[in-house]
Amino acid sequence: MLPWLLFSLAVLITAGLIIKIYFMHKSLKMMEKDIAEIICGNDNRKLLIYGNDRCVKSLAASINRELKNLREEQLRYLNGDNELKTAITNISHDLRTPLTAINGYLELLEGEEQSENTVRYLSYIRNRVEALKELTEELFRYSVIVSAKNDVPVDGKPDNEICINSVLEESLAGMYAAFVERKITPEINISEKKQYRNFDRRMLARVFENILSNALKYSDGDLSVVLDDNGGVSFSNHAKDLTYVQVEKLFDRFYTVSDARKSTGLGLSIAKTLTESMNGEIKAEYNEGILHIMLKF
Repeated sequence: MLPWLLFSLAVLITAGLIIKIYFMHKSLKMMEKDIAEIICGNDNRKLLIYGNDRCVKSLAASINRELKNLREEQLRYLNGDNELKTAITNISHDLRTPLTAINGYLELLEGEEQSENTVRYLSYIRNRVEALKELTEELFRYSVIVSAKNDVPVDGKPDNEICINSVLEESLAGMYAAFVERKITPEINISEKKQYRNFDRRMLARVFENILSNALKYSDGDLSVVLDDNGGVSFSNHAKDLTYVQVEKLFDRFYTVSDARKSTGLGLSIAKTLTESMNGEIKAEYNEGILHIMLKF
């Protein structure tokens, strides 16, 4: 009699454990679904607690605490990022006014009778002012782009359809004088298959121009540009002075390689922002002394 009693008790305990495990598993699956919805949907609601198991309740409470901390960190980041964008816009505006005045006074001075030394000094000042003006304009354009990137249309209308091939060709032609000055003869391989996308033509041209400008800064004297049959674009050049760490930071805003003068460090950051606004991907790789920047739309 006793063995049967013990056997029945063991069966009941096992059945109870199986039922408990089943409901725990069901609760955890429902919690997993809720967590995915909260994180992906940037939802502010708390994770619901399913069942009466103390362990599940404790787990849900811990997850809710971490979700609260995550939201606070995200809010701090967004506030800081918005403050930085506002500061960039204000600074660029503030710099434009005195620069315009300086340019005006320089033009007046250049119209006066000058000694040889005065001409030379004015030339130095003019070069520095033009460099500062260029950097200020780049800073202003960056602030405009990052402020408006959420308003960029990614699903264009038929009349917005452009040919990537022609935009790339025009961008290369526009850089011809700079290539000649740097004694660079680009190797160009553009697919004959026309690649059409619903993009903003100016945005795509800006991406290409910024990448080409970057190549002019870092190239050891060569450049290869390829547009494949799938619309992928790659820019490659030897850059023996770069390091893997520097390449990983190329798309970071305000990052400049130590010897990159007259640069805000915004060119590739802008290219990345615009590319992602058009639902594209951009990345950089560094292999055997060659820098590769690749675009995929």
